[in-house]
Amino acid sequence: MSRPKRLPRFNYVGRARYFLTFCTYQRQKIFIDSDVVARTLEQFRRTATLEKFAILAYCIMPDHAHLLVEGTAATSDLRRFVKMAKQRSGGVHRRRSGTRLWQEGYYERLLRDRDDTRSITPYIANNPIRAGFPDDYPYVGNLSG
Repeated sequence: MSRPKRLPRFNYVGRARYFLTFCTYQRQKIFIDSDVVARTLEQFRRTATLEKFAILAYCIMPDHAHLLVEGTAATSDLRRFVKMAKQRSGGVHRRRSGTRLWQEGYYERLLRDRDDTRSITPYIANNPIRAGFPDDYPYVGNLSG
């Protein structure tokens, strides 16, 4: 898979909001194991704290993850956040299973205003329902505060 292109002339640093999608390696259904999900979310949470991001919403589907994140400081660097979140969660997964967690690259959408955020949050929350999972799908929420 080639890496998706980033916006030209935008540095991805600062107090911006982004909708992110990370896909598992070869779209394998890795996140059917609650322990794998818990370990991955813990690494996302840890990275968000260290890299000065808030995770406003998330949904972990069997073969991909959606995150709505916001930089909380002028120095919040999205590219570093993604790199470290995938590296940490992938490293934990590899040590436990001996297999790769993530495919190369990720998809991001820069949210330009509050309306964008209000439209993305229900999309994330309803992703499991659209995919045929029950209303009480357990891997949806937020990791902030």
